[in-house]
Amino acid sequence: MAKKICTLVGVVFLLVGIAGFVMPTFLNTHLSLAHNLVHIISGVLALYFGLAGTLAGARMFSLIFGIVYGLLGIAGFLLGKSAASTIPGMEGMGIDSNLFQVIPGVLELGMMDHVVHILIGVLFLIGALATKTEGAART
Repeated sequence: MAKKICTLVGVVFLLVGIAGFVMPTFLNTHLSLAHNLVHIISGVLALYFGLAGTLAGARMFSLIFGIVYGLLGIAGFLLGKSAASTIPGMEGMGIDSNLFQVIPGVLELGMMDHVVHILIGVLFLIGALATKTEGAART
């Protein structure tokens, strides 16, 4: 299961990373250059583990990324403030009630970003926890 989740989410990460250059407010998210690069790098890593990595590697990657993305989403809700984005080109998005300015003007995460990060974290954790590596008969 971890390899399938890594492959699926890896493709989605790549598509969102590329789409973010054309549609930086896609689905009301804050897809800045830095955010797009993080998605593309995450997508490449996930695809590697999904397509070429070992089952144990895919499971560990899914576990680590599930925790990281889940905590990132939770941190966004806890640390976010009501504010407008300062990223050039995103000023027109208005006030976000949970804007987490990781690097103001460069990497900012809004409410929809937090929701998506938690969902991605849950998907990766499901992939990790539903994968048994002992016996290695499954791929």
